[in-house]
Amino acid sequence: LAGGEITPDEALELAQKAIRSDLYAAADEIRKKFCNKTLDTCSIINARSGHCPENCKWCAQSAHHHTQIETYDAIPIHEAISIARLNEQQGIKRLSLVTSGRRIKASEIDYFCDIYRKMGEETHLHLCASMGLLKRELEKLKAAGVKRYHCNLETASSYFSELCTTHTIEQKKETIRTAQKLGMEICSGGIIGMGENMKQRIELAFELKELGVCSVPMNILNPIPGTPLEHMPPISDEEILVTIAIFRFILPRTFIRFAGGRARLSRETQKQALSAGVNGLLMGDMLTTLGSGVNEDKSLAREAGYDPL
Repeated sequence: LAGGEITPDEALELAQKAIRSDLYAAADEIRKKFCNKTLDTCSIINARSGHCPENCKWCAQSAHHHTQIETYDAIPIHEAISIARLNEQQGIKRLSLVTSGRRIKASEIDYFCDIYRKMGEETHLHLCASMGLLKRELEKLKAAGVKRYHCNLETASSYFSELCTTHTIEQKKETIRTAQKLGMEICSGGIIGMGENMKQRIELAFELKELGVCSVPMNILNPIPGTPLEHMPPISDEEILVTIAIFRFILPRTFIRFAGGRARLSRETQKQALSAGVNGLLMGDMLTTLGSGVNEDKSLAREAGYDPL
């Protein structure tokens, strides 16, 4: 609160030894000082699904795994615009197109840029994109109205190669730095519960801090049948809440966004997360799993003292 910064060793000591209720309350105090009372809301459109050549162990969209997800090429423009209008009507602030694959091809970028330009004409949504390991294509997305680029690190550098070998975390960081040079905001976070330990989660948080991201999606692994992590035991509610609180200590001014996997948690646990450091929600359905109802999330946010709009 006085302007100092926590160290990795201090963060680990807090995670291991702090009284839980005190830890959550302190994280909430930090959030109240450095962030306002508005809950930052966003939603995503699965704009191209499946057939991904990458071998990420957590992902249902990888062609290396045998899952039962729906696969399709680029979403029709009229469908994307219809979803965008609905999101705006529901009071959601941000919307992102998310595409499967290592990156969208240069030949595809103009089509998605057309969607973004149309969204910009017909809604007041803040536009984001999540389209893989891009370089020059980012310039076109920015020109089409995309203000924020999303590229999750997913996990700490020391653990990433255990979960994916077809690309590296440094390639992700290169994409993030390229987008930043263009003046784009960055949304980047990870998935917890993939076998990493608390020290590695803290490592991830400090890597995100070093990159200067403004939004950190906090996903909880949803073990999907057919993926290598389908039998990964779920982490406890306490471990989730402690991780959120520690991230708030490390990233006091950042939007920490509760995202995929939270639907398996009780309403009370989700409400508790909003008082332990979380100040953003990914609403609606996720990429390949069921998300939370928007109206239910708004009610939850109000009960936790936020203005969801």
